[in-house]
Amino acid sequence: MNVDIGNALGTTPGVTEATLERLDDRVADAHERIADGMVNDEFGYASLNLPETTDPDAIRAAVAPFEDPEAVLTVGIGGSALGAATLADALDSDVDAYFLDNVDPDHVDALLASLPLDDVVVNVVSRSGTTAETLANFLVVREAMADAGVDWTERTFVTTGESGNLRRLAEAHALPALDVPEGVPGRFSVLSTVGLAVAALQGHDVEAVLAGGRDGMDALSGSLFESPAYAYGATTYALAERGARTNAFMPYAESLETFAEWFAQLWAESLGKDGLGQTPARALGATDQHSQLQLYRAGPPDKLVTLLRPTERSTSTIPETDLDGLAYLGGSSLGDLLDAEFDATEASLAAAGVPNVRIEIDRVDERALGELLFGMEAACVLYGELASVSTFTQPAVEWGKNAARGLLGGGAFPEADAVDDKRELRIEGR
Repeated sequence: MNVDIGNALGTTPGVTEATLERLDDRVADAHERIADGMVNDEFGYASLNLPETTDPDAIRAAVAPFEDPEAVLTVGIGGSALGAATLADALDSDVDAYFLDNVDPDHVDALLASLPLDDVVVNVVSRSGTTAETLANFLVVREAMADAGVDWTERTFVTTGESGNLRRLAEAHALPALDVPEGVPGRFSVLSTVGLAVAALQGHDVEAVLAGGRDGMDALSGSLFESPAYAYGATTYALAERGARTNAFMPYAESLETFAEWFAQLWAESLGKDGLGQTPARALGATDQHSQLQLYRAGPPDKLVTLLRPTERSTSTIPETDLDGLAYLGGSSLGDLLDAEFDATEASLAAAGVPNVRIEIDRVDERALGELLFGMEAACVLYGELASVSTFTQPAVEWGKNAARGLLGGGAFPEADAVDDKRELRIEGR
């Protein structure tokens, strides 16, 4: 993974090299704190040890009973699904991957009706085993399988904590079970059992993903000028402090669109504390050049644009044509066109004084993805250290969970009372 922060210098808002050199002393202190947290396997910091502590053999053993399934269906939400979805959507496989990460009944019913339930492996993911959305969806899936004459116990494995409903379920029905690692928030769990079980079922090289993560670990150092991950974390922090409160994350590869969703959860949930943080906005190059770029280039000067691309991709030659004005396209490739769109967008933003950062990986494969995922996690942790926020907690998320449980009769939660206090100013349609 390489990071180019040149187009963040001298922009509006922007930073200078002198600013970053001054900040580098704080980066060194933050790196020491992060390294200590990793050595002591502290909550949250343990996430950055996953490339070394995750056991691929345990993952393969858990999925071994399910030979050559047609599809795998993960039932989880947030970090329990997004990491696995990122890898599944980025890498090709003959085993289709589906994710129930919402409780929209129309979507759930339509998806279950479309799946060959007798040849689907179900992966239920919840550390606590009490996540309302996950458990509700699993109950619906289990009933659908029973209605289809499928023994769900032969098609299901769980990924969960040491205790709780799912652990008891696994023990009662002798289901294969993977342990959610201790001290790792869900949004940081992609390089663990949580994110890699689906990859193993799809036949991907789990060891290569972890090796990429170790490449990212090896690249960490006490200076932002020597570490791509820290360069990104420090620069985004410095820009946010100067007014770039939105980070538009734009991969130039269709296969990395879900990665932008994963990044959005990581960045928002980790850094949005105490009135601080940077709002992630998801975009896709080149598609969103024709819409969102208008705002980024000519709207309020409060944005950073992060451009991500692989430097190696397939070609797909564009046929020759004699159509007026299009002859210049013939003989080049779609890859050439996409790279030209990337370079043009980057230059367009720079010409308008909009800060942008380039992230490049060699190609979209297991090792590069492992390094990229680890790099963004390390960047996020560094940003949190520099901003002095509690990176690994999510109190605002827990508030909403408590309110929902109270409304559904899952206990007495004062947060649920706030629903009755909603202020209304209704304008009725006909």
